[in-house]
Amino acid sequence: MSGREFFTTRTVSEVLAGFRPARRTAAEVVTLDTALRRVPTGGVTARAALPGFPRSTVDGYAVRAADTYGASEGLPSYLDLAGTVRMGRAPDVAVPPGGCVAMPTGGVLPAGADAVVMVEYTAETMPGTVEVTRPVAPGAGLVRADEDVAAGGDLVPGGRPLRAPDLGLLAAAGVVEVAVHTRPRVAILSTGDEVVPPCTRDLAPGQVRDATASALAGLVRDAGGEPVPAGIVPDDPGALTAALKEALRDADLVVVSAGSSVGARDETAGAVAALGEIWCHGIALRPGKPTLLAECGGVPVIGLPGNPLSALVVFRLVGVPLVWRLAGCGRPPPEPSTRARLSRDIPSLTGRVDVVQVTVADGTATPIFGPSALLSVLTRADGCLVVPEPATGLDAGSEVDVMLYR
Repeated sequence: MSGREFFTTRTVSEVLAGFRPARRTAAEVVTLDTALRRVPTGGVTARAALPGFPRSTVDGYAVRAADTYGASEGLPSYLDLAGTVRMGRAPDVAVPPGGCVAMPTGGVLPAGADAVVMVEYTAETMPGTVEVTRPVAPGAGLVRADEDVAAGGDLVPGGRPLRAPDLGLLAAAGVVEVAVHTRPRVAILSTGDEVVPPCTRDLAPGQVRDATASALAGLVRDAGGEPVPAGIVPDDPGALTAALKEALRDADLVVVSAGSSVGARDETAGAVAALGEIWCHGIALRPGKPTLLAECGGVPVIGLPGNPLSALVVFRLVGVPLVWRLAGCGRPPPEPSTRARLSRDIPSLTGRVDVVQVTVADGTATPIFGPSALLSVLTRADGCLVVPEPATGLDAGSEVDVMLYR
């Protein structure tokens, strides 16, 4: 170990609460067709009320609610049909006392009406006369002119990724462009004399293809970032420092794959310390303890363990929320999850978070164990569960929350 040791070990909760770099990406204007999952730089407000006019939510008849009070199948109310509302047009008829107007769903409510009775509770017993068999209260079967959004009201908030319904509401309000944070550029730098590009056809003894960088790029894209391959650097302090300097020039986050443990050959900590400040080197986490977090010139840096499984577990836990935060997201969107019963005991140590890969079938979560060097453990998993810091393990039959992989 040559006298090396972890600089500052932190708990997972300390990392998630405390490592919050101030950096945020710049703004750009995008059209709605490219805005899904982008993060607005600020809230967007409505220029006018939505839907902008009182409208029916059912097929039926616009009425004065008071004219239906006491109506029943045994003693219906009889109303005079005054006319019909056409879709896409302003009404050319009003509802008089004792009268009604035929309404399509989405039609403009005519003057004089304060409710719409569903067609299922009516019958046209004779031409020009409508029988109502159920009373309605004022406001039934319709929405107000400003019930969706009031003029000047919030359409979408800033700091939250846009979802499909958000795009629909913006379109309804006539907003076709929105200012969003640019996608964070995440430089992915792999290290190691033994690491070679994935395109290497034949491996020499001791060589391994760079599998981690491709998987990390997928996680970055899933978090709304733009992965930037920064190549493979040998175990040489000078070469690593030079590669880090280059990556820091145009990145919002730099991820160094491998080289963060305390072995004699691992130089990431030294190179990062020469360029910035290390916030922690070591997380109370399994797998993934030898993780480095730092800032260099305002750019956050994550040094990941060399084993692929460990690296991906750490980045999903720490890196993905950080990518969202760099894009201006105040609270990263939650991952899909499900509740399941644990099929067997899982041992753990208090004071450490354990992330366990599992399969899920018929409401049962079955742990998958294997060396952290094996990516196949992750590819076989449906998701993972977290054994929290205070726990000494989980018992078979316990109900657990499983974070599902998409």
